[in-house]
Amino acid sequence: MLSQRRLDVLRAIVQDYVGTEEPVGSKALTERHQLGVSPATVRNDMAALEEEGFIAQPHTSAGRIPTDKGYRLFVDKLAGVKPMSAPERRAIQNFLDGAVDLDDVVGRTVRLLAQLTRQVAVVQYPSLTRSTVRHVELLSLAPARLMLVLITDTGRVEQRMVDCPAPFGEAALADLRARLNSRVVGRRFADVPQLVQDLPESFEPEDRGTVSTVLSTLLETLVEETEERLMIGGTANLTRFGHDFPLTIRPVLEALEEHVVLLKLLGEAKESGGMGMTVRIGHENAHEGLNATSVVSVGYGSGDEAVAKLGVVGPTRMDYPGTMGAVRAVARYVGQILAES
Repeated sequence: MLSQRRLDVLRAIVQDYVGTEEPVGSKALTERHQLGVSPATVRNDMAALEEEGFIAQPHTSAGRIPTDKGYRLFVDKLAGVKPMSAPERRAIQNFLDGAVDLDDVVGRTVRLLAQLTRQVAVVQYPSLTRSTVRHVELLSLAPARLMLVLITDTGRVEQRMVDCPAPFGEAALADLRARLNSRVVGRRFADVPQLVQDLPESFEPEDRGTVSTVLSTLLETLVEETEERLMIGGTANLTRFGHDFPLTIRPVLEALEEHVVLLKLLGEAKESGGMGMTVRIGHENAHEGLNATSVVSVGYGSGDEAVAKLGVVGPTRMDYPGTMGAVRAVARYVGQILAES
């Protein structure tokens, strides 16, 4: 175990390196931080931290920089989450409150996160595997043509045209709408097939074909919608960190283009518990292209259950307390918007 003094030295090195982008020397540390010990003692502490793999010497300069292991200890033990100021919180709320629908919420969230953290923002659409049905609307467009509208508890609206095998009257349509909603409203997508399978049999023989067609369209919509989608923004922010990537930012950009990779990153974060925050640093990211980056992600949703993830990707030399604070604050507001929608 590291002594408290060495932990303080490590914290100071991380803070200085993140702030200045320059390797940190013992003289600068004793001048900038109230460590209460001599430069010689700080040098000894730095030597011990280096030996244990928490800091490294990038080249022959006297300065040291944190390693992935050093950042990990900083995040786990030394860094609090920096709360957003009241004006920042108001700005987040005002910006997100203007959203008109779910696509707009996700788009605004991506722009906001990228601006607040100056990193790459990734926002996953609410996962419909964890969504429930709020309402199913059926509208008659022609004697044998209907529109099916599916509305989810997370505010998603899906519309599908249904061509019926025979004309379907208004009375039968109202009956189907009522019976369908009584079975599926408030129920999870995964449960819907079971809940509606015997519905056609309760209708007159001449209407059963149409009822079956409507149900198969509904079930197809539910299956299609379980495909995960995400939005990404702020990729241009990476160009500000050119020297933070060993050779080139190209592997990072290539990884970001692969949505499967990002979904996996956010998805893995899910295992650490619903709404909890996950910070993956450097080589903890399984994808090689992201070995020089850190990913900070958190679940969002209404209540205690996360319906999706959002987060940021940036260089390992990031302001972890500030980034974690921004990601958490934005997730909280997005959850509130979903709860109210």
